[in-house]
Amino acid sequence: MARGNGAGEARVGGTVASITGIVRNLLDRPGGVNLSPYRKVVKAAADRADRVKALDELPRPGMDDLAEFCAVAREAADRTLGLRPYDVQLLGTLALLDGKVAEMATGEGKTLSGAMAAAGYALQGKRVHVISVNDYLARRDAEWMAPFYEAMGVTVGWLDQNSTPGERREAYAKDVTYGPVSEIGFDVLRDRLRTDPGELIVPEPEVALVDEADSVLVDEAKVPLVMAGSSDAGDTVPEMALLVRTLVRGYHYEIDDQARNVYLTPKGAETVEKRLDVELYDENEPGTLIELNLALHAHALLTRDVDYIVREGKVQLINPSRGRVAVLQRWPNGLQAAVEAKEALPASDKGEILDSITVQGLIRRYPRVCGMTGTAVAVSEQLGEFYGLKVAVIPPNRPCVREDEPDRIYPTGPEKETALVEEIQRVHETGRPILIGTLDVAESESLATLLRRRGLDPVVLNAKNDAEEAAIIAKAGERDAITVSTQMAGRGTDIRLGEGVAELGGLYVIGSGRHASSRLDDQLRGRAGRQGDPGGSVFFVGLDDELVTQFAAEERPPAADPDGQVRHRRAAYIVGHAQRVAEGVNLEIHRNTWRYTRLLEQQRELILEWRDKVLHTDSAARALAEADPDRWAALPEDTREETARQIVLHAIDACWTEHLAFLHDLREGIHLRALGRMSPIDEFHREAVAEYKALQAEIERRSLAAFEEPEPDLKRPEATWTYLVQDNPFGTEWDRILKRVKGGSART
Repeated sequence: MARGNGAGEARVGGTVASITGIVRNLLDRPGGVNLSPYRKVVKAAADRADRVKALDELPRPGMDDLAEFCAVAREAADRTLGLRPYDVQLLGTLALLDGKVAEMATGEGKTLSGAMAAAGYALQGKRVHVISVNDYLARRDAEWMAPFYEAMGVTVGWLDQNSTPGERREAYAKDVTYGPVSEIGFDVLRDRLRTDPGELIVPEPEVALVDEADSVLVDEAKVPLVMAGSSDAGDTVPEMALLVRTLVRGYHYEIDDQARNVYLTPKGAETVEKRLDVELYDENEPGTLIELNLALHAHALLTRDVDYIVREGKVQLINPSRGRVAVLQRWPNGLQAAVEAKEALPASDKGEILDSITVQGLIRRYPRVCGMTGTAVAVSEQLGEFYGLKVAVIPPNRPCVREDEPDRIYPTGPEKETALVEEIQRVHETGRPILIGTLDVAESESLATLLRRRGLDPVVLNAKNDAEEAAIIAKAGERDAITVSTQMAGRGTDIRLGEGVAELGGLYVIGSGRHASSRLDDQLRGRAGRQGDPGGSVFFVGLDDELVTQFAAEERPPAADPDGQVRHRRAAYIVGHAQRVAEGVNLEIHRNTWRYTRLLEQQRELILEWRDKVLHTDSAARALAEADPDRWAALPEDTREETARQIVLHAIDACWTEHLAFLHDLREGIHLRALGRMSPIDEFHREAVAEYKALQAEIERRSLAAFEEPEPDLKRPEATWTYLVQDNPFGTEWDRILKRVKGGSART
């Protein structure tokens, strides 16, 4: 903002400009969407309530009059669901219709606000996908809201991982379709391999209304959804798994400060080379080093019941942001096999990647995106940077009266754990329900064991029984209940207070430690105090918790008071500092992932345009007829156009699969370019662009070669399968080599 520096300045103009600047800054701040226009519409809707209520049959409202739409939608919800939307729910609906992310606190009725907005978009003639985090919420919300949609003259459907192709096609044919983000993404990938236009399932994207928007748009954004083919049995590396168990941290290997990379020390490298009788750093034979690093990674950085569980003889990953089993999610083949070898399990199938898309890339396909969640302001920077979305903070219907206590901080984990158990026992004796949020599965089970030793009877909700999570979490507000839960269990399920619980102070939420994101802490707190209910929350933190040791290891903690608790204000600063650093690291990982995938997304769009043209037109026939008129004339007239189409589609798909493999290998080793003072991302883009430029010519060459064959080989994978794969969050094998070289420990 410009400041006046002379009497001759145009004071009035300067003042107006200054005020305008202030207003602009206010409106551009996180969560600063101006609600005034929405409030005017809501007031106008209220003025029409009596007239609409008197109608025997509700009209199908037009969307040119938002106040009339809100009045009709409110009455329709009241008549069909017994839910009369509050003014704040209409505010949320209008924010969604305006293409914003609506932040609405837990228990404020996001499901109904989303349904009203989805109906509004549908009445504009737009196809709406309500994108959820899991199957349960997609089906529950679609079935729950179905009577409302019917009253509004809008059709609704849903799909989940068990839906058949016919059921999926039927669901997508509705005006509004509810589905988990992974299943919608997998359907998009399957469609990209169709060779018959009549087999396509997913319609052109129009509106994405994202439930739990922070989880889908930020936490899941980096996760690639993968379509693979030609699966075969994977290879286990049991020898490496046994070897790394004998290595000692600090002597044979080191882990970096963020626990994201593990690398051998010179002594470790020497020990391994002697035992295996190999030269580890032979550039011509990198396989042994890669296998060793994968096994070491699985051993040192991935912990059972924290990063994954073993259930029904399989390794199942735990989603780090939700603490739930990540259905169909896995690590890249090599690391997955290393973890399976670590657990002495057979290796799962593997195959070449036919296509993939990140959740972020999936959502960005939609011309219109909006969303709702209880915690959006904390990620407003990412929402703006990656999706161009702004956050509208919707006030609660009733003021929140929850009492959020300062953290209780202790020098060590055992001291924290003792104090935590004593607090749970003390509060339980009053009958007040308690919900304890733990950081991982192992901690939830350990805490439950300690509580049972004291004669308490906790209900444990973690990734091992996630199918029951909604039913369990719904009972967490009943008198005497003790619920131990990993992360944000039962999201989307209300916790209603039992009889007499309000007089006891409401639900008491306890966090067993701070998360790497303050947003996850806020989500846990938000389980208490819904709709003006009383409630309370507190976090117990140890100064040796992983968050602090990873991201604030350089800080010297203050001493504890005589009772064992650390109350010095510097302790709270250290915990907050560690969390801010962790959030910064995660944001940079998101940015870096997008820097690499953005180019791939652009190249994919170009290939898809070509593929769609081949699939839906006679472009392949015209191209091949021109390239080889004699061969074209020799083909039967009734089959040659379809033959040409299948030949070119096969060439496009095969070349794209090879291009993906090239880019994967390129990215795996690109970080070594930093040793030559080159920018890895710039080098990646340079080589990826050059490779893509040759792709079109190669597709044309293969198409013509196959066309000229009497019987072209157009064999496709006998089976295709889908899965989610975490981009290796701890760095690649080459990251670890680079770390070793930079640290001066590389041998010459």
